[in-house]
Amino acid sequence: MGAVLPPRWDGNSFGNLDLLKFFLERFNSGYLGDGAWNKLEELGYLYAISIFWDVTYLTTDANVVKSVLATDFSDFEKGEVFRDAMNSVLGTGIFNADGDMWKFHRMMTRPYFSRDRISHFELFDRHADLVIRKMKERFKGGHAVDFQDAISRFTLDSATEFLFGKCVHSLEGDLPYAHNDPVVPQLLKQQTVAERFATAFADAQHAISLRARTGWTWHLSELLRDKSAEPMRIVDAFLQPILEEAIAKNRAAKAQAESGATVSKDAGDDETLLDHLVKYTDDPVVLHDETLNILIAGRDTTAATLTFAVYLMCLHPAVFKRLRGEVLEKVGPTQMPSFDDVRNMKYLRAVINETLRLYPAVPFNIKVAIRDTTLPNPDPNGPPVFIPKGVDISYSMFLMHRRKDYWGPDALYFDPDRWLDERLNKYFTTNPFIFLPFNAGPRICLGQQFAYNEMSFFLIRLLQNFSSMELDLSAQPPDARPPADWAGAEGQKGIEKIIPRSHLTLYVHGGLWVKMTEAEKDT
Repeated sequence: MGAVLPPRWDGNSFGNLDLLKFFLERFNSGYLGDGAWNKLEELGYLYAISIFWDVTYLTTDANVVKSVLATDFSDFEKGEVFRDAMNSVLGTGIFNADGDMWKFHRMMTRPYFSRDRISHFELFDRHADLVIRKMKERFKGGHAVDFQDAISRFTLDSATEFLFGKCVHSLEGDLPYAHNDPVVPQLLKQQTVAERFATAFADAQHAISLRARTGWTWHLSELLRDKSAEPMRIVDAFLQPILEEAIAKNRAAKAQAESGATVSKDAGDDETLLDHLVKYTDDPVVLHDETLNILIAGRDTTAATLTFAVYLMCLHPAVFKRLRGEVLEKVGPTQMPSFDDVRNMKYLRAVINETLRLYPAVPFNIKVAIRDTTLPNPDPNGPPVFIPKGVDISYSMFLMHRRKDYWGPDALYFDPDRWLDERLNKYFTTNPFIFLPFNAGPRICLGQQFAYNEMSFFLIRLLQNFSSMELDLSAQPPDARPPADWAGAEGQKGIEKIIPRSHLTLYVHGGLWVKMTEAEKDT
């Protein structure tokens, strides 16, 4: 094929165990992606590492990623190692499936997300109103709020209602208090059912994310105990009765239709995703796995983006002021936004896109070559790069979104105007694979527009209700403050007030503690 192997990063110990230790330390205590980034600049934007002789390619090259996700899609899959690590939580769901099973999940789910539904905005509004009221109560008492916790409750309640038709009601529980707050009743009370579900769901994801980082060696650390088993027992206790009820309801509807009436597979406006899915299958395992996969997508990724959007507006008050001005001009101080309002708010979309660029909700992903094939060489004058069957390729949106050659000399800095001025055509329009917060190719996120709608709706409601926001750094746990050696680094790292971390999705270590000023009624 005239192809070459990529540059290789070798360690200094048996099986390159020192590299495994290096990456785990960086994941646990360093700035996200730092270890890989330094070597990418040294070796090039595609290189290989081997741990216990298991080879992985790492890349932040847009053409390589385009090849993996789109051009040569049929040459790459999630693979057995990834599926094995994720199976106890994701099962055969859409994010963990390949081949015919993936096509089946895609076929089932696509019609539900094919159009906007007024009922979704009404659902968002109910849950947004509740979380904003609870935040106002805390702020009036002089307390900081962990916005990450609050917004995760909003997205969990919204997601469980649109998925299952049954809200988990996590917002009915008390919001947490800061570690230094004199009022700490949450230490004295038991968790609610919803809080147990949310905690268990997060614990299960954390367990499988640790597996993904260590390859097949994760089995060694779980010889005595499956670390996801107990959390998933709690998750399943909530989910199983809902699935059984939906299956029974659909079977009854089919029985009534046997007289000659047809059962439509089109999604109605007030239909839940589960109502829609049971028209295609009554297999409880398939339904269980698919709904949990969509719950992760519908809850965690949206919560991550909204958390970092608020964080960035706290760091950049001028952006907050300008966006709030657009909200008041286009929607007004109290009116519920419409789909047209959301579509017409250009600066709002720019703020969301710039948040997704710097802090993509899924910062890293991985595929495996299922046959010997080649990848584009990051050097446009170089020969193709050979990737053997069975070799993993890990790609980072977090790092690719910050490359100066893709985004310009200010790539490491937050600037929503890059989505509105000449930089849009200069960089993104000519090379759209440099921006992949929703994946790309045949596996592009089905819920992309749903996510934009939910994020836009909530930010509009938030800015209608609050006239200013700021970080409360004193409320951050001591171990959640950036180390001193980050200060002065170029770009976001040098000005971070929080520590970005990742399990399956991005999050703020220790929470995002904020205070906000309630807007005047006649604003």
